[in-house]
Amino acid sequence: MEELFSQVANLGFPIIVSIYLLVRVEAKLDELTKSIHELSSAIAQK
Repeated sequence: MEELFSQVANLGFPIIVSIYLLVRVEAKLDELTKSIHELSSAIAQK
């Protein structure tokens, strides 16, 4: 049983951190994509 808890502690934490970082990066990428579209629209108008 102690081995199971050890495995959950060793694997669970990196998985949670990875998911958290992926969610944050996804939000930033969405903002970046929106900004790029706005920039290309502004350039096309000139």
